[in-house]
Amino acid sequence: MTNRNQAVGAYGERCALRHLIATGLRPVDRNWRCTAGEIDIVAWDGDVLAFCEVKTRTGGAYGAPAEAVVAAKVRRLRGLAVRWLAATGTTADELRFDVLSVRLPRTGPARVEHLKGAF
Repeated sequence: MTNRNQAVGAYGERCALRHLIATGLRPVDRNWRCTAGEIDIVAWDGDVLAFCEVKTRTGGAYGAPAEAVVAAKVRRLRGLAVRWLAATGTTADELRFDVLSVRLPRTGPARVEHLKGAF
């Protein structure tokens, strides 16, 4: 991954985090890593614990951001959620997996679409 792609991704995650907070979610972890991968954002939505994957795009050449969350990524994120719960000792009656699609136009503000329960 190039430095530019890393910067775009990091900016997209900050936009997504602001969106989550503005809509009432309470973030508890960000960029949690283990040997199996990374969870972008973990946040409480009331009594529901949401594991959030953030995908950012600057153009349409590679499709919609959410299209990048393919079956292999879904499997990995579910496994990461189990690891996160075990590592943190957190319990929740309900878990949810969300995708936040962030589009960065050439001008103007970022557009964030929050797909709750995406998978």
